[in-house]
Amino acid sequence: MVIDRIALVLAIIGGLNWGSIGLFRYDIVGNIFGGQSAIVSRVVYTLVALAALWCISLLFRSRDEADEEA
Repeated sequence: MVIDRIALVLAIIGGLNWGSIGLFRYDIVGNIFGGQSAIVSRVVYTLVALAALWCISLLFRSRDEADEEA
């Protein structure tokens, strides 16, 4: 399903961003979009959070149901 893939990509982006913050104290998203408080950065952070919430549903889907949608 397309929304599943979009959510996974956004969750991966968020994970990589948090990894760079944890390891290097470098916020990739904030740096690209003008700081953590910039509106575009906040939109990206919000989309990543929503994608992570959506990915929770992937944990509870049966494998057969996921294969049928593909």
